[in-house]
Amino acid sequence: MTRVWKWNRPVTVREVLEDLQQERSIAYTTVMTVLDNLHQKGWVRREAEGRAYRYEAVSTRAAYSAALMNDAWSQSDNPAAALVAFFGMMSEEQRVALRDAMRIVQGPEPQAAGAVERPPAPEPSDENPAADGDASGR
Repeated sequence: MTRVWKWNRPVTVREVLEDLQQERSIAYTTVMTVLDNLHQKGWVRREAEGRAYRYEAVSTRAAYSAALMNDAWSQSDNPAAALVAFFGMMSEEQRVALRDAMRIVQGPEPQAAGAVERPPAPEPSDENPAADGDASGR
């Protein structure tokens, strides 16, 4: 899947094979079998092109990762404890990303019930010297 996501377009077995062979020796039939298995599992779709197929990811890597996390979380007999343990494993950078993601999902924070919106503080001026923070008016 990593190679299919990397290309971000429909790919042939030959293209994936040539890409993988830059790192290690691998057989054409192995790549073909893996892509066929991914197709059978519904992770890629394929379209015939001559005697070959072009394979394309059904979802993004992010959506796949999210589905894995959701599946793992739903397997827990104590989801809250699993989340606490998971958050405890996160780096500070990951926690920041999590907070950012939560803000995106939740949308803008609603104003607290009964809260009154205050007008902005006046700008300092010659006519209103107290606006610069000096209560004496100087």
